[in-house]
Parts: sequence; structure tokens; C-alpha cells
Amino acid sequence: MLSDFFIVIHDSSHPVSLQLPRIYPITDRRFSGLSHREQVVRLIDGGATLIQLREKEDEPRNFLNDAIEALRVARSAKARLIINDRVDIALAINADGVHLGQTDIPVEAARRLLGANAIIGFSTHNLEQVKAALDLPIDYLAFGPIFQTTSKENPDPVAGVSQLAAAKSLAGSRPVVAIGGIVSTNLSMVFAAGADSAAVLSAVLKDPAQIAEKLRNLLDSASSPSR
Repeated sequence: MLSDFFIVIHDSSHPVSLQLPRIYPITDRRFSGLSHREQVVRLIDGGATLIQLREKEDEPRNFLNDAIEALRVARSAKARLIINDRVDIALAINADGVHLGQTDIPVEAARRLLGANAIIGFSTHNLEQVKAALDLPIDYLAFGPIFQTTSKENPDPVAGVSQLAAAKSLAGSRPVVAIGGIVSTNLSMVFAAGADSAAVLSAVLKDPAQIAEKLRNLLDSASSPSR
């Protein structure tokens, strides 16, 4: 299944400029019960233009094959696909980028491997981590959890919207993605605090039959003048 894909080693270290969508959906088979490919199909139907594939349990080979199929769907719809954690898989399938956590492969190494055109996001959970992240070759930083979340087994302490506002103030023009417990009823709060984008997972995945509808509703809310 890898015949259409190949590995390319890049040597540039400069990140690209990135305009994030207001809603940034993340896939997860545990919540949806669907393959990543099928989740991408439904998210794109709901209006997604940038999607992160998040896989914490499956075997790497299975995830690789699923990611290949998900990328084909994304490419046909001109949507971008980011791989959570796994730089090797992002590199192998030529995905649009990778999202890294505090304990993943160093950002500088990922940038050398993936090159200047790759999107690299980086998770932060407190203001000290935000300050440190600003020296890294990243395209955006994620900050959270803003609210209580069920999408991680051992989540970091809740940061809250006031810390989100402080994180955005520190980040300046660097895009900030709010993450953690974001649903339709608190979406306006994260944008009021200055977030450029809101990452969502369980808010759209828990009812697989309504993934597209729920994402469309969030996108409508995010574009509303009253947000």
C-alpha cells in the first residue's frame, strides 16, 4: 500500500507562515469507533480544511495504512492533514505536517526531517512552556487544557481562559490553538480570550453519525459576529 508514497529527507530549518482555520478537528478511533479515513471523510463533509490524526493505541503498521487512506481523501478535497506525535509516519506518507508534545522528538529534529514546507505544531500547558516554545521553529502552538477534558488519560492541570489570554499575549503573532474540553457552549470564551483556533475532539466525534453536522455547527458558531 506504500507504492504511491516515498520518504524525502529535507535540510531546511525555517517554518512556513500558517493561517489556521477557526475550528481544528482531531481524529480518535476510541471516541468515534471509526477508521481515521472515515473520520476524515465525515470531517471534510462538515467543512474541515485542516485535520490532525491522533492515534494512541493501534499498531504503527495499521495506523500507517489508515493514515495513507486518510491522506488520499484529504488530498482529493484539498484539505491538509497533520499527524499527531509520529514524525516517522508523517515523513513516510508525505503528510502536511506533525503535531508534537513536550516529550516527543525535539522540534528542531522534526523540522530538519520534514523541511520548511511542513506544518509543525507544538503543545504547551503553562506559560513557561509557551515562552520556551517561541524560540522553536514551529508554525503554531497549542495551549491547554482550557477546560476539563476526557480525551487524555492523564491530562495536565486545567489552564483556564485567563491563562489562555496570557499565552496569546506572549505568543504575539504566533498562532495559538486552544485545546481541551472545548464544546459549543464555551467556544465563544476561547475566542474572546484571543485564541486563533479551537481544537475539538470529543465534541464532534462522540456521535459518529453526527460528525459532519456537529462540525458544521461549530464552524458556524466560530464565524458568528457574536462570538
